[in-house]
Parts: sequence; C-alpha cells; structure tokens
Amino acid sequence: MLEDLQLKGYSPATQKTYVETVKRMACEYGKSPELMTEEELRSYLLGLQKELAPGSLRVVVPAIRFLFMVTLQRQWPVLEFARPPKERPLPVVLSQAEVRTILALVRAPVYRVCLSTIYSCGLRISEGAHLRCKDVDTQRMVLRVRGKGNKDRQVPLAESTLQRLREWWKMHRSEPWLFPARMQPHSQCDEGPVKIFNLQNAFAAARVESGVNKAAHVHTLRHSYATHLMEAGVQLRIIQEILGHRSPRTTAIYTHLTTEVWAQLKNPLQRLTQNL
Repeated sequence: MLEDLQLKGYSPATQKTYVETVKRMACEYGKSPELMTEEELRSYLLGLQKELAPGSLRVVVPAIRFLFMVTLQRQWPVLEFARPPKERPLPVVLSQAEVRTILALVRAPVYRVCLSTIYSCGLRISEGAHLRCKDVDTQRMVLRVRGKGNKDRQVPLAESTLQRLREWWKMHRSEPWLFPARMQPHSQCDEGPVKIFNLQNAFAAARVESGVNKAAHVHTLRHSYATHLMEAGVQLRIIQEILGHRSPRTTAIYTHLTTEVWAQLKNPLQRLTQNL
C-alpha cells in the first residue's frame, strides 16, 4: 500500500495518515485486511459513521477505499458507494484588526515572522514552515511555494513582508531553512525547519491572550487572507492561483458575506426595498 501511495504521488503526511488508518482497522479485527470479508468491511464502515465526525470520515474512508480498491484490487460494491459525507461549512475568518492583534502577541520572533508570512502570502502551515531562503525572489517580488501534492506555485510578495523576512534572516543567517528549528548562525548542523506543532501552539496561546473568541487556528490566517483580498476587489481567478486551488469552486467559498461586505450592501439594499 505504501508503495502504491508513493507511485501515485501522495505526500509523506498523507501516506502516514492512510497507513495508520489501515493499521487501526487491522488491530480492531486482529487480522490482515487482506483476510477481511466484504460484510466485515461494511460493518466497520457503518461503525465509523456512528463514531467519527464528518471531518474525520473524510480522511478515514478514502484511506480504506485506497487499500481495498488500489492495493488489494477488491471490486466489492460497498467500496463503490462508501463515501465520506459532503460538508462545506463556512470557514472562520478573522478581521484585519484581529489578525494584527493576535500576531503581535506571538512572543518568539521565529513563530511571529513565520505566522505573519503565512497570512501575508496565503500559505498553508506546512508551506510556511518549509520555506527555504532561496524561495524568496527579491527581483520579481514573489515567493516560491512547494504546495500540496508537490505542486509548486509563486505568490506575490509585499514589500513589507520582504523587509520583515530580511530583518529576520539577519537574526539567524543560516541555510537552507528560512525558519530553522534551531538558530545556529553559519552552522552546518541542519535540524530541519520550525516544527508545525510549535507554530500551532504559539498561535493558540496568542489567540487566547488576545481575547478573540473565534475558533481560529493557523489555517484561519489563510482563510482570512483570501477573504480580505476578495473584499479588496481582487478577482476570484487571481485568488485561486495564489492559493493553489485546482478548482474555482474551492476558492468560491470565500465569497460568503463577511461583516465588511454586509456594510457595503446596506445602502443598496435599502434603496432596493424602500418602495416595496
């Protein structure tokens, strides 16, 4: 299964998640999944629907389908209609003032600058953590991002973001990571990039301290970035390219009505309805 995942180009994180999902299933039945019957699989999937939240099912079900359909070549009917529930809740969005307040309360410079870059470039947390010094193109004012599914893209780099990154690099002057896990200037010892869970913890602590009561996490910065661009009048197609979305339908979720958009609609709606 692991070889099949590698051949199909799944990311290392997805490979690990899929394999762990199958391992849990094997442990519960006490035997190799290759020895499971279709009825046992049906019963297991039904049990998962009762136990897990929709978000978890959207990870677990594809992993199980991959094992049986791709690796084990099973042609069972249950695999054809076993699908995780479709649920597209509106994302939590922070206002620009809330973003500034939270980020200002992140104490460690490595976390604060990394999180600021994640917001100002609309990055996923893994993309921000794994930025390399050579990814910053100062001539073209773009940031090269290694995106989801090993697909590279370039995102625009604001002058203020570039200046912040320059000042940050002067603090550690180490290669190759823009945000190294351990700052050792001119050291040849590479301990890798900043840890994702440390970024998450730093953001969570700052959010609590800020008093912002929204259920925000690091990925909320990406949602907020896209929404703020849309409120500023940037075309949906451009936002799609910056975020690295394959389909415009994914980006269209940011067209939801935010507080700022409601404010713009107030007067036109009043004129439309006043003579009814």
